[in-house]
Parts: sequence; structure tokens; C-alpha cells
Amino acid sequence: MVELGVIINKEHVMKLSQVFQSMAMVFAISGLAIAAPSTWDIDAYHSTIGFKVKHMMVSNVNGNFGKFTGTIEADETDVTKSKVNVSIDISSVNTGIAKRDEHLRSPDFFDAVKFPSMTFVSKSVKVIGKDKLQVTGDLTMHGVTKSVVLDVDGPTQAVKDPTGNVKRGVVATTKINRKDFGLSYNAVLEAGGVMIGEEVAITLELELIKK
Repeated sequence: MVELGVIINKEHVMKLSQVFQSMAMVFAISGLAIAAPSTWDIDAYHSTIGFKVKHMMVSNVNGNFGKFTGTIEADETDVTKSKVNVSIDISSVNTGIAKRDEHLRSPDFFDAVKFPSMTFVSKSVKVIGKDKLQVTGDLTMHGVTKSVVLDVDGPTQAVKDPTGNVKRGVVATTKINRKDFGLSYNAVLEAGGVMIGEEVAITLELELIKK
């Protein structure tokens, strides 16, 4: 009877062990699925890429680009391995004044015919605080490529929209000197100073959709 009890107990232990191993495998697979890298596209219908530059040294002119695409490859286990790639259609520049926009597209500024797009390709991602990142990458504009740093808030927690799409939000800002990219057109004011500031503040308010 003792030997039979021992055999039964051993069989019971073996079955339990098999169950636990199966459960562990399921959890491991689930964990991998959750932690797997994910790809997010910029939802252009709910995103804005804008800029601001000083005018006559007394006020700011604000503008945006109406056409752009972008992808973020997010590594959920190590955000520093994430990648960002954004392309902006220069001809879509909009400041609300048609004549000024035409001038911005001309060779005096962006030269949109010769250089139709502006791109940003990330090189590194650094965590600097809770929900705060610094993304360093190559910005190519007007045929010139320079390294810039984006200060990033987010991304937010993922949510589902009414149609079942998974969405996240992120805001990124940076400042560049337009002369570094060959956009040097200006005019001197009679009272001193210049018509257009050299520093340009850029803000990307992006809604992302999971592929």
C-alpha cells in the first residue's frame, strides 16, 4: 500500500509539473507577444508638424506642413532601440498667406522643385525622465544634412479608437538655425536688425496608429 501511494503521489507530482511547465510556456509566449517590437504610422489626419520663426524681430510667424508620412519602430522592452523615420512634403508648407507660401517654396528659401522633401532619420534614443526622451537623428533639408535633437514627451498609453485601431500620442520639439541648411535669404531693416529670424522652432504633435 505504501509503495502504491508513493507511485500515485509521484504520478500526481509529474502531472502537476507538466501543467506548470505548460502554463509557464504560455506566459512566456504571451510575454514575448506583448514585448515584441511594434510599428506605428503617423496618422496625418490627426497630427500637426508646425514651425515658428521671428518676423521683423517683433513677432512670430507660424506655419505648418500639410503633407507628411512617418513610421516609428517601437521596442517595448528597450525604448533606446526604437527608430523614427519621417518625411515631409515641402510643397505643402502653409502659413495662411498664399503669396508668402509661394515665396517659401521658391529658390530663395526651400526651393521645393529641387528639394521636394525634408526627412528625419533617428540615430539614437535616450531616456531622460518619466515619459521623456531625447531622439537624435539626421535632418535633411535643402540638400543639407545636420544632426538635431528632438525633445520628446510620450508616447502616451495605447488606446483603441471607435473602429478598433490602437492609437498613441507623442509631442516632439526642437530648434534649428535655418542658415545651417542653406536657407540664408533675409533683408536688413532700416532701424537695424533683419526681416526674418534665423532660429526656427519646430513642433511635432503626432497621433500614431499601430500597424
